[in-house]
Amino acid sequence: MTGSHPRPEAGTPVDPDTLPDPEDITEADLPAPPPRPGRERRRFAGTQQQIRSATRLYVVCSWITGVMLLLLVAEMVFKYGLGTELYAGGTTVDGVPNTLGLHPEDSVTGGVNLSLLILIAHGWMYVLYLLACFRLWSLMRWSPMRLLAMAGGGVVPFLSFIVEKRITRVVREEIARHPEAARRY
Repeated sequence: MTGSHPRPEAGTPVDPDTLPDPEDITEADLPAPPPRPGRERRRFAGTQQQIRSATRLYVVCSWITGVMLLLLVAEMVFKYGLGTELYAGGTTVDGVPNTLGLHPEDSVTGGVNLSLLILIAHGWMYVLYLLACFRLWSLMRWSPMRLLAMAGGGVVPFLSFIVEKRITRVVREEIARHPEAARRY
């Protein structure tokens, strides 16, 4: 306090009669407040072009992963619900040529098991989707919870489409709100 009353030294008792009246204290007598937490400037880890490119990759990967996940769910319904798998080509056990059809497991020889290909393709697309999520997340410098939400989009049917729309909107809003936050090379 910068008023007319001297400050007592550390360890000496304080006389209440020497303290200023609280009604006489003004804002000028108070020290400057500390900075508020979380108010630092927003910074991205890349240029706007890098962020736009990462967003496009994320959008493409999320749509492909979402479609592959829906195909995987349909394949699981056919396999475990109906006991059939999708085969292309080959010959059935009865000797009938197969072009494309649902047949019980191992009942087609010389054909391609498309159900197995759907499983493998979805697995690899999910890996690419996770890499696209990580790239965008790291450029935007978001919290780890946002990365988990993005990763969950490729596991729950239809969720990748919803999460993709929200994430894309948030990226556009943050870039528009903080155009100075992107790196400049």
